[in-house]
Amino acid sequence: MIRNYDKLIFELSKEGRVGYSLPKKQVEGYCMCCGLPENLKRESKPELPEVTEFDVVRHYTNLSNKNFGVDTGFYPLGSCTMKYNPRINEEIAAHHAFTGLHPETPVEYAQGALEVYYNLAASLSEISGLSAFTLNPYAGAHGELTGLMIMRQYHIQRGDLKRTKVIVPDSAHGTNPASAAVCGLQIVEVKSTAKGTVDVEDLKPLLDDTVAGIMMTNPNTLGIFETEIPEISRLVHECGGLLYYDGANLNAVLGKCRPGDMGFDIMHINLHKTFSTPHGGGGPGDGPVGVREGLEHLLPNPQVKKSDDGKFYIATDEKSSGYVSNFLGNFGVIMRAYTYILTLGRENVKMVGPLAVLNANYVKESLKNEYYLPIEGVCKHEFVFDGLADKSTGVTTLDIAKRLLDYGYHAPTIYFPLLFHQSIMIEPTETESKETLDEFIAVMKKVAKEAIENPDVVKSAPHTTPVRRLDETTAARFPKTTYKQMKG
Repeated sequence: MIRNYDKLIFELSKEGRVGYSLPKKQVEGYCMCCGLPENLKRESKPELPEVTEFDVVRHYTNLSNKNFGVDTGFYPLGSCTMKYNPRINEEIAAHHAFTGLHPETPVEYAQGALEVYYNLAASLSEISGLSAFTLNPYAGAHGELTGLMIMRQYHIQRGDLKRTKVIVPDSAHGTNPASAAVCGLQIVEVKSTAKGTVDVEDLKPLLDDTVAGIMMTNPNTLGIFETEIPEISRLVHECGGLLYYDGANLNAVLGKCRPGDMGFDIMHINLHKTFSTPHGGGGPGDGPVGVREGLEHLLPNPQVKKSDDGKFYIATDEKSSGYVSNFLGNFGVIMRAYTYILTLGRENVKMVGPLAVLNANYVKESLKNEYYLPIEGVCKHEFVFDGLADKSTGVTTLDIAKRLLDYGYHAPTIYFPLLFHQSIMIEPTETESKETLDEFIAVMKKVAKEAIENPDVVKSAPHTTPVRRLDETTAARFPKTTYKQMKG
């Protein structure tokens, strides 16, 4: 274990120190090593840090205090929708009646949990305009894969085996083409117009009887609403394909318009984005997948159903797209999202999208003189600058992001989407106050001024964080993951 104070590294491990002692074996004649093959047995003791319990507690407590999260400050991470997770969500999800429920509990003793699952799926159907949902996928990308499996299974069951291509916009999230490739589908890129939306004229020649479908995000990754969805829906359906909706940006239109009404056949929703459950660092997450009427049987097994007598049960369908997870998804996240929806209610869910859009446009309009706005007009929940308006000093998007750390802000998403060389994607979410936005705007303007008057202070940032600017390329290529490596 190491502790970092500025540039000094201190090794905490001292020979002979212990934090926990295992009890002596209580079963005579038993040795856990006796049944192991010789080639799996250690020849020497593992080299582990030797520290006291107090050392460990203090070390990780200090690290946690250095961590940044939405609960500690403004987190305008574009595309990720880092919205506040109300404490009541945590209280309900932590209730012993749910946390103490074993996954193998017989259905007659798990009616409450199954009812939560069923009701959340029904709520998502109402919100999205689709017929049915599965909550089994563990993340957004997992939901993408599940949705594409449904798309492929739809064509296979119809005997249309030549449909192996998926059309993906050039502005799409990187997980879209990755998920399609994992599903064994070929990716075909469709270009964007100068306004940032899908180019319908570029799409038309791509449509033939080999196309399984198209993946779209609406609003798209630039934060722009795709106004040609009805025409795209008509064209794709006429060629025999399906429309897939990436729900990463659903927060912007929540309660105002529904993907099912736009003509989409399949979609995934990020509960950890739109419905306030916490995420970051790879999890937790949940990526429910919904389908239009006529595709319900393709949802993965198992499926939660409700009988005529009001009881809930678990069913399987031999025509489904298979199994994508153990049990019934990430139940803690499901519980938080259901609590969030019930807390807001039908009336207040409709306020989420407009407030997110208002906040985003307020920040965009306040900063467009200092930062270059490549696409004018009303954005939705997020927007993209292409670096500073004045690029003469050579201050880059990375420099700006690092300098924001000095002022106590998490940096926006940078260098994505790839349509612009110096992308800065900002998403304030609907939960941030005008005071917070005004403070952020003031700091962004100050950094833009520093870039002109004192560019070196921006290029060398951050200056006040526990760790200064790192060699990120070397760190990614040659990671040091054990304390023995760190000593070297």
